[in-house]
Amino acid sequence: MTDIDPAETQEWRDALAAVLEFEGEERTKFLLDQVMDEAQRLGSRVPFVATTPYVNTITVGDEPTHPGDREIEHRIRSVIRWNALAMVLRANKESTELGGHLSSFQSAATLYDVGFQHFWHAASEEPGKEHGGDLVYVQGHLSPGIYARAFLEGRLTEAQLDNFRQETGGDGLSSYPHPWLMPDFWQFPTVSMGLGPLMAIYQARFLKYLHARCLADTATRKVWAFLGDGETDEPESLGAISMAAREKLDNLVFVVNCNLQRLDGPVRGNGKIIQELEGVFRGAGWNVIKVVWGSGWDQLLAQDTSGALKRRMMDCVDGEYQTFKSKDGAYVREHFFGTDPELKALVADWSDDEIWRLTRGGHDPQKVYAAYAAANAHTGSPTVVLAKTVKGYGLGAAGEAQNISHQAKKVADPALRAFRDRFQIPVTDEQLPDLPYVSFPEGSTEHTYLHARRKELGGYLPERRRTSQALAVPGIEAFAAQTAGSNGRAISTTMAFVQILTKLLRDPEVGKRVVPIVPDEARTFGMEGLFRQVGIFSQSGQLYTPEDADQLMFYKEDTSGQILQEGINEAGAMSSWIAAATSYSSNDTAMIPFYIYYSMFGFQRIGDLAWAAGDMRARGFLLGGTAGRTTLNGEGLQHEDGHSHLQSALIPNCVSYDPTYAFELAVIVADGMRRMYVDQDDVFYYLTLMNENYEHPPMPDGVTDGILKGLYRLQPGKGRGKAKVNLLGSGTILREVLAAADLLASDFKIKADVWSAPSFTELRRDGLATERWNTLHPLEEARTSYVEECLGDRVPVVAATDYMKSYADQIRRFVPGRYTALGTDGYGRSDYRRNLRRHFEVDRHHITVTALSSLAADGVVSKDVVAQAIEKYGIDPDRADPAHA
Repeated sequence: MTDIDPAETQEWRDALAAVLEFEGEERTKFLLDQVMDEAQRLGSRVPFVATTPYVNTITVGDEPTHPGDREIEHRIRSVIRWNALAMVLRANKESTELGGHLSSFQSAATLYDVGFQHFWHAASEEPGKEHGGDLVYVQGHLSPGIYARAFLEGRLTEAQLDNFRQETGGDGLSSYPHPWLMPDFWQFPTVSMGLGPLMAIYQARFLKYLHARCLADTATRKVWAFLGDGETDEPESLGAISMAAREKLDNLVFVVNCNLQRLDGPVRGNGKIIQELEGVFRGAGWNVIKVVWGSGWDQLLAQDTSGALKRRMMDCVDGEYQTFKSKDGAYVREHFFGTDPELKALVADWSDDEIWRLTRGGHDPQKVYAAYAAANAHTGSPTVVLAKTVKGYGLGAAGEAQNISHQAKKVADPALRAFRDRFQIPVTDEQLPDLPYVSFPEGSTEHTYLHARRKELGGYLPERRRTSQALAVPGIEAFAAQTAGSNGRAISTTMAFVQILTKLLRDPEVGKRVVPIVPDEARTFGMEGLFRQVGIFSQSGQLYTPEDADQLMFYKEDTSGQILQEGINEAGAMSSWIAAATSYSSNDTAMIPFYIYYSMFGFQRIGDLAWAAGDMRARGFLLGGTAGRTTLNGEGLQHEDGHSHLQSALIPNCVSYDPTYAFELAVIVADGMRRMYVDQDDVFYYLTLMNENYEHPPMPDGVTDGILKGLYRLQPGKGRGKAKVNLLGSGTILREVLAAADLLASDFKIKADVWSAPSFTELRRDGLATERWNTLHPLEEARTSYVEECLGDRVPVVAATDYMKSYADQIRRFVPGRYTALGTDGYGRSDYRRNLRRHFEVDRHHITVTALSSLAADGVVSKDVVAQAIEKYGIDPDRADPAHA
């Protein structure tokens, strides 16, 4: 744009400079905000600028003084760097089979060291140092650096370091942060990129939830989430940052290690990732702190009166910055400073070595400390620290700022020697090939300092709590209404669940610990009655009068609300559930979360988070509502779930059930609470619920154990003949199985015992465990699987469910006789339930024909009987296979 009045422009600039000089930055910002607001009020289109100059956010004059002994901390940090390097190199000395990462931690060592030395509190009950503990989400690829620090602290041994990535022997160190493998050490699994940042946001919000509901004092606790700049490409990394700002999560700090490299090359080779992320986070309402340049640049920036240096800093793209750090001082002089005579003159009296020693901000403890202090003190919104670093810092030719940095597993002798010299590691040339670990003798300055800092902050991190105080959970007797049956009334298992949940919310012992979670459709699941009863959690309360305020079940938001309603956001709701399901460990406050959602949008959409929940030893209930391929009959292909039980079976500590009746649901919930909150087993539950209404019978005697194991006989055969079959079913299809038993008895005089199979997954696990025991104990009396105990009479068995045939087929190898599994393979579709079940061949008629076919194959009945049944029930034998239709 052409300046039509340069003199006027200069007057404005002079006025602004005068305000800044004499009245300070705050006054300047205030006046500019006022001018912008007035321009917008007058109708002027004011351009929005989301980024600031490519320099540090905190000016030199505003930096607090680093309180530690910089020299001692440098020596400690250098030895941690060496040990992290040595650990990976020793593991890969013979081959690179084990792998490991050298470069990521070297880029972020200072970012972590400053946190460990000065900011991150451990959970402590020591008088005067009481603290619930800060929660730190460590970037997964940096695990060697965390192990190296723990070794210096005496928490890990040399033998353990030498077992890095050797996890089967019991004393190895897991490749990445895995609570399942190291339950006393790691808190959060983060190497599945994007999940750490997402979970951290909802963890921070859950701390606010606990505090607002007076369940735990979390006022002084922070959540620190570390991620790489390449990791921000994952949608999950940035997908919930607006929620964090909206919820004013000032207890949340993101630290983005901007080493400008993904796994294969530059993150934004043609752009500037720090500027891009600044715009994204500022636009979302975050407090952004950029740590771009180290202290060595301060002098040059102070001399940059014309702004030439800042312009050059801004003009260079990340691909160029990567190249600069892969070369040397002479290259930087020529290609960075040498492009402008003014810049060239700026460093004319500097040596190439001095130019090379100019560091990026993320490697400068003073700059990092200033950023963390500002983040720690900030209120009203979350903070992100964008710290510029060099991937493979210190590795030189072995991988410093090179595209191969992430894959580097070995370091040649010259580069290793250069690394040792650069960080002044006390290892001789003779020792160098052995890659010895370095430690500080007890009583040394470094040893004393290291432990004193952690003592001041309450103890050592990371550290994980395995158990919490057991809860006085109600037993099955509390759910008498569900075990008594519905007394002629037709209800769904979803309605039965809401009744159970309501009962729990009113329980004087555990009611306040129940966390109902829904993505959005609470009304779909019949939970709207809870709005008024317990309220929806909102830090702002309710700032409006809801349109349904005059109704009994009006929409109620409350600062102490109990429901977490996350909007149309399964990933966010699952992250909230994980925070609640691991609260026993993270907060020493056991909570009982119930997350109910459309089952199709559960494991299929958030399977990676569910796997992480298993790794984190989560405890709680997942409820897949409107489950089954033929139950949610009007919604069509993308809404109908016939496979979630196969997906839940992938997670070893996920206990899954497909109950048909309210009493089954009550037994499972009561026993699940006992296992998780009394015995403190590290399991979580997946229960499928249906929206189909039917009458629920009272609970028969003696079935509790069978329900929990996954199979019990619900009804003996009614037929008068000698032929017999066993029919198995779960969920709503169990009712078709019961109807098929009646048809077999009335039309063919065949006895059909009906078995309810709430969990084929649990039956399979029992069968595999039995099989394994028998294999490994050949001289002892063989054990019998539970399936064989129940179905040992060797008559044909037919199982039918509302899920893919593979679900019921899991137990085939343990069934003594002929076994056929019916299921709903193929895409779902909309129609009446009876038509859908006929389409997928899981209705009563297809179950009957399948039973007859099995009997015919065993020679018990004639094949003509099968043909007659096909004709009798109007089944088209030549129709297309529904699995492919």
